[in-house]
Amino acid sequence: MKLPTTQSATHALDQAADMPPPARGAGGADLPARVVRLSSLAEVQPCISQWNAMARVVPFRRWEWLESWWRHYGESGQARTSRELFVLAVFDAQRTLLGLAPWYIERSASQGRVLRFLGTGEVCSEYLSLLCVDGKEEIVARGLANWLAASTRAEQHDDHGQPSAERWDVLKLSGVAADDLAVERLLVQLARQGSAVHRRPGMSCWRIELPSSWEEYLSLMSKSHRKQLRRLDRDFFRSGRARMHWVHGPDQLEQALAVLVRLHQSRWNGRGWPGCFASERFLKFHREVAWRMLAFDALLMSWLEIDGRAVAAEYHLAGNGIVYAYQSGIAPGALGFQPGHLSHLATIRRAIERGDREFDFLRGDEPYKSHWRAAPRGMLEVRIVPPRIGPRIRQGIWAAGHTVINQLRSGWQRTKHLIQE
Repeated sequence: MKLPTTQSATHALDQAADMPPPARGAGGADLPARVVRLSSLAEVQPCISQWNAMARVVPFRRWEWLESWWRHYGESGQARTSRELFVLAVFDAQRTLLGLAPWYIERSASQGRVLRFLGTGEVCSEYLSLLCVDGKEEIVARGLANWLAASTRAEQHDDHGQPSAERWDVLKLSGVAADDLAVERLLVQLARQGSAVHRRPGMSCWRIELPSSWEEYLSLMSKSHRKQLRRLDRDFFRSGRARMHWVHGPDQLEQALAVLVRLHQSRWNGRGWPGCFASERFLKFHREVAWRMLAFDALLMSWLEIDGRAVAAEYHLAGNGIVYAYQSGIAPGALGFQPGHLSHLATIRRAIERGDREFDFLRGDEPYKSHWRAAPRGMLEVRIVPPRIGPRIRQGIWAAGHTVINQLRSGWQRTKHLIQE
């Protein structure tokens, strides 16, 4: 997998070739890795096909998702003055691209220069990871750890007294699966380099392993739930009262988006909350990325009508036999029809008919997910601090504040329990 030799890519390759030999590994063996920081979309552009190949068809890792996120959340508005693209490309000695760290860096008054995955924040991307060629996770992790260790030991300010462009003060990783091999290898290597690695469980994602038929799936349900689903199917879908509209092309996409936003916002506004789509950047990002995902059959969007009225909408993503239930909307005045159940029934049944292997409800421990026979998948939140005095002091202050917040929350929960008694 060679990097194309456009002007931007050639510049990156020249940087890689000019770098000193990589650090020596265990037993004195040289690690065949060169790491180059790509700090603009133009420099990353030649890597798109390799980027998507290494994303392993996980939609949240794809170039289309993360590049759209960067333009809406990294290059626009006030964030433009505090965020920089920080994609690290790992090459072997033959200038073959082995992996990418899809990161950006953000300046924070309290935490310094914070490295994060592209796609984080209010977009809530899941299953983020390092992008690696199969079998090269160890080499990529060592190369990245060596580069990160060297950058934290290097001169910390430029000639004008500004922080070095390569300096980082904390690496914060979220939306990572607990069993992610590439990230685990990186954490091990960074710990060996002297960085402090702090892990904690994130909110679980919930996933159904889909059988080969709808009837087989129903057999996994409790007797009462199975009876309920068959009744809903008979009374609404088979009677013709309910109809699912699936987005197959551009003509239906704008209508589906309008229904989704309207239903989602009306329900959350009715509860006194602003709703996700109240954020202008969130709405603009999804208007764009939905079109891009539709172009390569990674978008599964639909809306449900009962008696000709739109009562539910689903925004799903797909890749490699897995459907990801990203966002939804339900009409508050139609809850008596159980539109959520009807919509899940139709989308899960369609996933089985498509031949998908799994259906993922994504983040959140809502009780309804286990009701549909989904099982939790562990997720991680990780905080890595380099072995420098400044970041360690900031980490100590952060940890102390975090402990106080947890104690206050615990105290409030105990107080609330006593009041309720």
